[in-house]
Amino acid sequence: MRKDRFSRCCLLALMLLLAGQGIADARRCAPTPWDEIGPFYRPNAPVRNSIGKGYVLTGTVRSSADCSPIPNARIEFWHTGPAGTYDDAHRATVVTGKDGRYRLQTSPPASYGQRPPHIHILVDVKGFEGLVTQHYPKRGAISATLDLVLVPESEQGDGGGNGRAEDLVRPGKQHR
Repeated sequence: MRKDRFSRCCLLALMLLLAGQGIADARRCAPTPWDEIGPFYRPNAPVRNSIGKGYVLTGTVRSSADCSPIPNARIEFWHTGPAGTYDDAHRATVVTGKDGRYRLQTSPPASYGQRPPHIHILVDVKGFEGLVTQHYPKRGAISATLDLVLVPESEQGDGGGNGRAEDLVRPGKQHR
């Protein structure tokens, strides 16, 4: 009897652990929230993974459906230079590898006006809803990891096909 109770207890604990892991996985793959594109976006940033020194941003582009990495995602980055103004020297396009990973080496973005330092990010890949978001580096940090989680176009419910970069920057673009 005691052994049977112990077995049921262990089975219940295992089930709770696995259920908790499922909840953690779902939370980990929540879609990345949208943020403003701002007035300083310019398309076709040069393909390069270094636009300065002093700050490294890395991460993985993932699918919200199953957390799988997304290869060949095109990520555009832009931010202010040390003087607090936007310029071509602080724009880059990075393409994720087979493992969905990306890496950008840059200078820490400067603040301007009332805005804290931030890096604008636009992600575009066929089969997924496009994403516009921002990364806000922590004061004094020299690196950060930011996974970017995209929603498959089939989950949009509006017929899909709206994930292209030119649609992301169109005035009045509707997004979730």
